Amino acid sequence: MGEGKLTRIPDDDVLGRAAAWRREGRDVALATVIGTWGSSPRPVGSQLAVDGTGAFVGSVSGGCIEGAVVREALAAIGDGRQRTLEFGVSNEQAWEVGLACGGTVRVYVERLT
Repeated sequence: MGEGKLTRIPDDDVLGRAAAWRREGRDVALATVIGTWGSSPRPVGSQLAVDGTGAFVGSVSGGCIEGAVVREALAAIGDGRQRTLEFGVSNEQAWEVGLACGGTVRVYVERLT
């Protein structure tokens, strides 16, 4: 799997890109913002698709937690398990990844089959 450099692909059609990747035979995971509280960089429903090489399209955070979400998406591709991630100012990991906006973001990550 892609442990190297992560690559953002400019594209507004996250689900279309994810479907195209699947048609090409690529492994794909989809991350979706399922909840926010307080100040949040992206609204509920925002999505990010990741392929097995670490290429990704879309956004769940405006960049501040994207690297952590992409890593979890790659892990979901590897083990097939879904995950619910939560980042907030009280969460030490949120500070590590730069989420200091004063809110909480919940992200659901699943491998597409």
